[in-house]
Amino acid sequence: MSKTKERSTQGAGVPAQPRGPVAPPRVSARRRRPGLIALAVLLITGGGAGGAVLLMESGQRTEVVTVVRHVPVGQVVTDRDLGKASVALDPVLKAVKAADRGDVVGKRAAVELTPGSLLSRGQVTADSLVKAGEQVVPLGLKPEQVPASSLAPGQRVQIVRVPGEDQQGSQTQADPIPAHVVKVGDPTPGTGASVVDVAAAKAEAPLLASWASTGNIRLLIDGDS
Repeated sequence: MSKTKERSTQGAGVPAQPRGPVAPPRVSARRRRPGLIALAVLLITGGGAGGAVLLMESGQRTEVVTVVRHVPVGQVVTDRDLGKASVALDPVLKAVKAADRGDVVGKRAAVELTPGSLLSRGQVTADSLVKAGEQVVPLGLKPEQVPASSLAPGQRVQIVRVPGEDQQGSQTQADPIPAHVVKVGDPTPGTGASVVDVAAAKAEAPLLASWASTGNIRLLIDGDS
């Protein structure tokens, strides 16, 4: 290209081509803050550790024994009364582990066992409801001879002798005989009568048995039983 043509092109407003390398514009780097970076790393690390702990805790589940049927105080616990569940067990809870289920079957309920609850060792006992110095007396009772409230093993009761139809109402009333329930039989279909085993002191058990033979007795439930 001739000098004359180059001048005419520059005169037409076309910028001249640079004759050497052009340096890129300098962009100022952002100021780094080491404190914020360290805090961010700490939060990320801590959050990850916390999530790992929660994941581990949620995975540590233990199979324990549960109660699936109502068991009154004093009644023998059977295998059908129990179930099992897998739970994240709190160390405070003393639930019986499923592997130890056989240790509680055959023992008596020391407290009332309700369905849906976890079973602990303190809720069962190997002790018999019949203590030393006591005897068991069976009482055949009709519905009108016992309160409508349900009887349960372990309840403290008193047996009262009442006058028979051929006896005068002014007859001297004997003192009630204290006892506690050992077992409650199923009601007889049609009559509703049932046999209730009670434990009484040996000194009073024979007298209680003689009362029961006449059928002239009433069973009273102690209010604090």
